[in-house]
Amino acid sequence: MNVKPPAGKPVIMVIVDTLMDAPLNDAIRAGMAPAFDFLIKNGTYSPGLIAPFPTMSVNVDTTLLTGTYCDQHKIPGLVWFNKKENRLINYGSHYRELFKLGVVKAVEDLLFNLNQSHISREVRTLHEDLYRQGLDSASINALVFRGNTPHFLDLPKMLGRFTPLSRHRPVYAPAIFSYGRFSKLGKSLKNQHFWQKAGVNDPSSVQQLSHLVSENILPPFTIVYLPDLDQRIHKYGRLDRVGIEKADQQLQKILGLFGDWKKALELNQWIIMGDNGQAWVHSDRNHAVIDLRKLFSPYKIMRLRKGPRTGDQIALAVNDRMAYIYSLNEEKELIEDIAMLLTGDNRIDVIAWKSGRHIKVRSGGIDGEIRFQPSGVLQDQYGQSWELEGNMEILDLSVTNNRIQFGLYPDALGRLHSCLHSHEGEFLAISARPGHEFAGEGSPVHLGGAGHGGLHQQDSVVPLIVAGTDSLPEHMRIVDLKKWVLSLITNGVYDSKPKMGS
Repeated sequence: MNVKPPAGKPVIMVIVDTLMDAPLNDAIRAGMAPAFDFLIKNGTYSPGLIAPFPTMSVNVDTTLLTGTYCDQHKIPGLVWFNKKENRLINYGSHYRELFKLGVVKAVEDLLFNLNQSHISREVRTLHEDLYRQGLDSASINALVFRGNTPHFLDLPKMLGRFTPLSRHRPVYAPAIFSYGRFSKLGKSLKNQHFWQKAGVNDPSSVQQLSHLVSENILPPFTIVYLPDLDQRIHKYGRLDRVGIEKADQQLQKILGLFGDWKKALELNQWIIMGDNGQAWVHSDRNHAVIDLRKLFSPYKIMRLRKGPRTGDQIALAVNDRMAYIYSLNEEKELIEDIAMLLTGDNRIDVIAWKSGRHIKVRSGGIDGEIRFQPSGVLQDQYGQSWELEGNMEILDLSVTNNRIQFGLYPDALGRLHSCLHSHEGEFLAISARPGHEFAGEGSPVHLGGAGHGGLHQQDSVVPLIVAGTDSLPEHMRIVDLKKWVLSLITNGVYDSKPKMGS
């Protein structure tokens, strides 16, 4: 690598999937999270970082790396209908849905199309911006990784022999790139087996980072993804502390790579954050699960295995506690009819769709409607201006002196507007109240546990820990982090290639 030294200390960003404030503080008080405790006491802790909507990892991670909402980066969620390709895209919701849609196509979408085709070329990732400045970066087990350096994934020979997936098809990522067993740093297969989530797991991520530190090749920016907490929260609920304890054990290993924890802060700038929260889900299936197939029984719904066929009226793209509902015939009247039908279920708190330049929003159990569009006289705390009218109770908004205050749905207007302009088609975006999840044909549910995807603050708010620097982003939104991270790397004094370890 031909690396130009940056102006500041290296930045190490650790994303702990579904890290949330309440269980983190409970675990710290119980003595179960000494590494988190150390970083908070020696840094800055902000509990209210806002994720984009839908609160699904592929959308969140793309927003993080591009510094844009999905109206610009064009990744609407984990599951969405691509009008250009006339098919439902699913990056990996559940094996039942993937088998019906085609496992090979789902693998191709996740490993290749997501980063190489689906993310808009009108935006640049943080990795691409650093490359333009002559700076290298690293991506370790992150789902979104688009960069400028070609890499060839180590696909199973059987997969390449009997499918269109080729071992000779490059992905473009940062110069230093790890993605489970498909692309790893070093030769060890430890933590890389297919029964270990194909190497996309916490110990594997720490193992890959350890290689960079031990070889003294840590670049100016490294993103490290720790995915394991998410599954525990789904199963055991949003207050699970054991998952926090396990994540902390991995953080202890990371800090220990530098000899002692204080030295780790002296040598690097640290960003530890969640990507999305999770809302609790009822244990009673009949109450918890909003079965969209039953709700839309009067309509002809597209079947996953068959794809869109003549006579199909709607398609369902279920993102756990959020869903897109598409009119396959582009009928605006059908969208209005579906919206009215959905208001009859008080488990649904947000029902939103485009109506000309406006966004209309209704809610199950609340009368009326709210309409909004950008560029009005009302201002929010993020410098966005809006024209707004209707029943503000629907989005828990208040206005004082032309200033909008958000309640249960942080940055609700900006996040909804971006979601509804993220891709082509006539569709609604709906979100469930805490306690509930949507289900379509083969969707996963998490009874008695937790789920995400929704607009509610339980899905949307995560903690941010910053250590090794006094700098903070201008706004506490994930969409604002890219600009700030770039400033951390290009400002200040940088000690080129410091010696690691003790």
